[in-house]
Amino acid sequence: MHKLVVAIDGYSSCGKSTTAKLVAKELHYAYIDTGAMYRGVTLHCLEHGIALDDEAAIAAALPNIHISFKRNARTRRNELCLNGEIREDDIRTMRVSNAVSEVSVIPAVRHAMVAQQQRMGKKRGVVMDGRDIGTTVFPDAEVKVFMTADVHTRALRRQAELREKGQETPLAEIEANLTKRDRIDSTRAESPLRQADDAIVLDTTHLTIDEQVDFVLDQAVKVLAHRAAEALR
Repeated sequence: MHKLVVAIDGYSSCGKSTTAKLVAKELHYAYIDTGAMYRGVTLHCLEHGIALDDEAAIAAALPNIHISFKRNARTRRNELCLNGEIREDDIRTMRVSNAVSEVSVIPAVRHAMVAQQQRMGKKRGVVMDGRDIGTTVFPDAEVKVFMTADVHTRALRRQAELREKGQETPLAEIEANLTKRDRIDSTRAESPLRQADDAIVLDTTHLTIDEQVDFVLDQAVKVLAHRAAEALR
């Protein structure tokens, strides 16, 4: 059967990662959280005292930053490994959230991560979520969805995620962080966050995760059915 690349782009805390994981599970595809990769680079810089505005120093550090995904037997999820160690919880802190956009705008970082993402998806059969998957990483993706939601709803979702991990963060701080990241991600020179011309917009403000998953799966099933019909001609 023909395997697809499913590209899910959009703003932070729209449900991209959760939706992408569940879609990948239903399709029996690999799931790649590209945002986690940029968070991994950011965490490395923070822990090694590398100034976030020092592009040369960050570029020089990239060969020493090894990012992969490993299945965590306890959580039963693929989680980010930084230099061989699972750091999934560490990359989700507000400390990293407040810094990741500054690191992800650096061309050397984006080039390194995009190249790695393209290698991961070379054989297709992957679901990737991020901000530039359908525009830069896989512009030929067969399924492209651009997710959005109002910032207040996104902040509430993010606050709930942090609370589950024992992190209490004021809603106003989270909203400010999301607004700042939206601005930086949308205006950066290198691979800015934008809707691909052939992407379908999905506003998740009033949708459940199940509804989001069903929407994306419907798009994938349509493409697969079309490919199967073509093969029979």
